[in-house]
Amino acid sequence: MAFVDKNLACRDCGQEFAFTAGEQEFYLSRGLRNEPSRCPTCRTARRAQRGAGTGQGGERQMFPAVCASCGADTQVPFEPRQERPVYCTACYSRTRTSR
Repeated sequence: MAFVDKNLACRDCGQEFAFTAGEQEFYLSRGLRNEPSRCPTCRTARRAQRGAGTGQGGERQMFPAVCASCGADTQVPFEPRQERPVYCTACYSRTRTSR
């Protein structure tokens, strides 16, 4: 089956965008039956907007901590608890590779 580039109109901004033959092959290989209805820019903006409220995408909250190995100040993406050691990136990498 030979695919040909198509021009589609974005349902959000109205701009025309290309739905390339390669993208059509990708959609078919993934079992996607519908053509995209948004241009790449609006698709990216919508993903960012949807992910912001669910903990996906957007900014990750970081918490201050002191590395249990070297004593350096660091930040981690979880709230540290007293009973569990927290490591900076360098020390964490060393502990992971030594196991």
